[in-house]
Amino acid sequence: MSRKNFLFTSESVSEGHPDKVSDCISDAIVDLFLDAEPEARVAVETLTTTNRVVLAGEVRGPASINADVMEDAARRVVRKIGYEQDGFHWKNMSVEVHVHEQSADIAMGVDSGDNKDEGAGDQGIMFGYATNETAVYMPAPIHYSHLILKSLADARHGGVTALGPDSKSQVTLKYEDGVPVGATSIVVSTQHSADVSQAEVRDIVLPHIEKVLPSGWMCPEDGLYINPTGNFVIGGPDGDAGLTGRKIIVDTYGGASPHGGGAFSGKDPTKVDRSAAYASRYLAKNVVAAGLADRCTIQLAYAIGVSHPLSLYVDFHGTGEVDPAQLEKILFEVMDLSPRGIREHLSLNRPIYERTAAYGHFGRAPEADGGFSWENLDLVDSLKSHF
Repeated sequence: MSRKNFLFTSESVSEGHPDKVSDCISDAIVDLFLDAEPEARVAVETLTTTNRVVLAGEVRGPASINADVMEDAARRVVRKIGYEQDGFHWKNMSVEVHVHEQSADIAMGVDSGDNKDEGAGDQGIMFGYATNETAVYMPAPIHYSHLILKSLADARHGGVTALGPDSKSQVTLKYEDGVPVGATSIVVSTQHSADVSQAEVRDIVLPHIEKVLPSGWMCPEDGLYINPTGNFVIGGPDGDAGLTGRKIIVDTYGGASPHGGGAFSGKDPTKVDRSAAYASRYLAKNVVAAGLADRCTIQLAYAIGVSHPLSLYVDFHGTGEVDPAQLEKILFEVMDLSPRGIREHLSLNRPIYERTAAYGHFGRAPEADGGFSWENLDLVDSLKSHF
């Protein structure tokens, strides 16, 4: 039996967190290739540390996207995030590019040909999740964790020089009868300039927490922790090394749903780690928006070189209004879940990925140029018509 009364916690990290700097750079490289050639193949990882960025991976695309172009992209991303510190500066940092041509063995397995459809770029399982506990169909703890940090980042970019790029948040919510009703504790740690006191940091941060939480949801005073360790002057890649793909729970549902294990950033959409995770979120969100369940988890499974999913599984967590086994069959009718079918349905072969790298890949508003297309609710009527 599902629990109805409990506490649940999720965390987020800002664009200036060292792992997120790495994700942003990797996705900027993906966008470079897709902008030049929509069918390009990209799998690029980024390491960030004190005044150093290292790119590694494999690609297949135009020769015009060379090491110099990738280095320029890395510097642009770091500058945009706001790093101009002694230990990590967009202009002074070393950038190494160790990116080579994609393996011919992988290409043979996943490319389409005269006698076969395009196969998945790797084996793996992907999960999508949606819940009606927020207007964007996301779990509330991760949703508000993201919003707090995004508000702080907007303030920093808007001229609040006391704040640094690196920050983290953590929100614990109380659920009653399965519904979130308020926060019991909130943690925010943000990098700041050396001449700002902890009390001043608190005064800057607190209004950003209060404005994003629903009315009456603010935690008690003894549950509020702002920079609880004291000074946070040295941060970002100078304070801790960053790697692409280390914040996959931040990227998805804050632990409220299973995760298949594969990271998204740095991968072109032929990689089902990315595209099928987007597709499963898209389906789950439309299922909940159609009123078929209050909560929905969808799992997809693929094998490298195979053009169709090996399985599709639906779980309503006891909140469903329809038979999940029947819905599983219907989902195959409303969407082609082959790797190419997903890319075409969601128009994923576009340079739309750098923007996804911070503040979550899900729960974002669909954009006019196709960004966050997996957040559209254009399957609602079709799903309703089957029941």
